[in-house]
Amino acid sequence: MIHIAICYNIPSMIADIHITEKSFGDKTLMRDVKFSVDDGEKVGVVGRNGVGKSTLFGILAGTDTDYTGEVIFRRGITVASTAQEHHGLGDQTVLSYILAGLPEYAALKKIIDEYPETMGDNMRKIEEYTQALERFDQKGFYQIEEKIERELDNFQLSGCSERPLGSLSGGQKRLVEIVKIMHAEAHLALIDEPTNHMDYVAKQQFIDWMSSQPRQAMLIITHDRDVLGRVDRIIELKDGQAVSYRGNYDAYLKQNAQATAAGMNNFEQVEKRMTNLRQKVLDYQRLKEKSRNPGTIQKFKRLENEARAELAELSEMDKPTFWIDKDSAEQLDYKSAERYGKFKARNIRLSMKDAASRSQHVLVRVEDAAVGVGERLLFEGVNIDLREGEAVELRGRNGAGKTTLIRMLLGQRGGSDSSLSDKSIVLQTALPDAFDLEETAGKRTAAAAPPSAARVHSSLKSPLEISRERSAETSAPRERFTVSGGGGVAAAAPILYSGNLFLDPQVRVGVYEQEIDERYLADPLEVAIEKLYLSRDLPISDTKIRQLLADYLFTEADRMTPLARLSGGQKARFQIITMLANDPQLLILDEPTNHLDLPSIEELETALAKYSGAILYVSHDNYFRQEIGGEVVQIGAV
Repeated sequence: MIHIAICYNIPSMIADIHITEKSFGDKTLMRDVKFSVDDGEKVGVVGRNGVGKSTLFGILAGTDTDYTGEVIFRRGITVASTAQEHHGLGDQTVLSYILAGLPEYAALKKIIDEYPETMGDNMRKIEEYTQALERFDQKGFYQIEEKIERELDNFQLSGCSERPLGSLSGGQKRLVEIVKIMHAEAHLALIDEPTNHMDYVAKQQFIDWMSSQPRQAMLIITHDRDVLGRVDRIIELKDGQAVSYRGNYDAYLKQNAQATAAGMNNFEQVEKRMTNLRQKVLDYQRLKEKSRNPGTIQKFKRLENEARAELAELSEMDKPTFWIDKDSAEQLDYKSAERYGKFKARNIRLSMKDAASRSQHVLVRVEDAAVGVGERLLFEGVNIDLREGEAVELRGRNGAGKTTLIRMLLGQRGGSDSSLSDKSIVLQTALPDAFDLEETAGKRTAAAAPPSAARVHSSLKSPLEISRERSAETSAPRERFTVSGGGGVAAAAPILYSGNLFLDPQVRVGVYEQEIDERYLADPLEVAIEKLYLSRDLPISDTKIRQLLADYLFTEADRMTPLARLSGGQKARFQIITMLANDPQLLILDEPTNHLDLPSIEELETALAKYSGAILYVSHDNYFRQEIGGEVVQIGAV
């Protein structure tokens, strides 16, 4: 949306924000949030899930007015924000929705379209029409539709321009919002989690665009460290306030470590003072009781009351949130490290088996796989050899077939512990024997090692040839696997044209998905957890549920909240519970860092680094990729 505010004229500052209080019921979300934004400044907004980042954007965009404080914009500036909801816009085409956000476009287009029919010899209208044509050309609007089409293509929304907005998925709508923001020409853009549904190419295009707008200021809610590495400043919302750090992500980590160390020292002094005051209250009480002099009694009573008053004031202070990234924490001096161990903020606790039980057992093997849908080839020449203790990254653009390959692997197993759950599809495959495995000295080994992942099968036939040949075959019936999965390229049944797929049928698999199984969306959180465990024949109790809620930082109020109403970060934590429920030996991760805050991402990375099983993952987070490592297998074109 576009919001225009008329205020003051200060050359560099375009916005001055001071929110004295924002509450929901009896919960105060913000108090004394104060910061400003300068011309052209790129500001990342971070904070733990639930601290009010999206609420802040609602206030700045003018959609949330239920707060106390002031939001002041420089005279005449425009503010554009990515919309979260699109009520009443479902029938509007994507192209018309984006064009509606362009300054001047609608007014100029109206004149150009309508005036030729009505202006006649009216000199005023002729002049307005001429000026409109010139301005339309100056703004580049004659080429704007082609430009928008190209940008939609870049974000893998080809063919979507004339589709109704309501027909798109939530992720596609977010990408449309980014394209709209790119054309809004606002002085200040409010962008919420822009890269969550982007692949590595689209993300780099967004970062390049962000960095190439010297006159446009941006506030960007994100925990994508690749984006944060390119901002000018980071504002962290914590403890109801806004803390500003000059510089990019690396500078933020250093400044945060220094500020947190100082804050812990101050908090320790407060705790010592409170301990001292409690002792003084007891001492004054005893002295008062022993005294017989009325004046002395009054003196000790006054001192006791003063100590109680100061103690009450200090007790009302909330404990600050202390978090330091693991690399900076390792550099703390002994005393600061001791304080951090004592005072650090609670984080999610992931329970995984460590590397002690690691072996070299083959869990996943793909040999020269070529997969397509109908007569369209998705990818070919894919090879994977994944053993316990190893990691493999599936690298490719959105729609290249990464999820399709995962579904086909899981389709050989079936079972509730290995489903990608959005809608059921049927995989029709003509699978050769999935690797002749030989028993050698009691140890199971592959008969032949797979070729390099980069090599394409030299005798691979075209998808059309293979499809026709297999249609004519009657002696080799097709195996059919029902696989749960959502969206993507697999609207039709994927076909394994050639190659071998193998997933150990005995291995326990944990899958992290972007979307929650719709069977659980209407259930309260604790009911969903119970159903999840029971559906897998896993033991569950009230004690276990309470422990899981505590481990993953859910509050008492969250217990009875339906999953559909949880925040993105809360849903992500539920998906981690889902993934780890059956103590898996193989983890399949689909963009696991989306929606998680920075401390939770770090905790996930730390746990995965110690994990004894195998990891097959998809991620466009370069920091996460560097931490997890492993062989990179390219799916489709680079």
